[in-house]
Amino acid sequence: MKPIRASEIGTFLYCARAWWYQQRGVPSSNLAALAAGSELHRRHGNAVLAAGLTRYLGLGLLLAALMILAATCTGSLFP
Repeated sequence: MKPIRASEIGTFLYCARAWWYQQRGVPSSNLAALAAGSELHRRHGNAVLAAGLTRYLGLGLLLAALMILAATCTGSLFP
């Protein structure tokens, strides 16, 4: 028995006929829309990655600022 993937369930829930065609290996007739959707997902993935990296950079800078503040307040940085 072939395992069922989550994407197959999504396809079936969206359109049972599309799932049926997919199971039979019938090629899709809307290749332009599929290509546009893939490009949209690629750009979204890049934006999510950039946001995550920016977040970690911000947290790193915050940590560095707190360390400098703590060192300044204790007098160990500038005696």
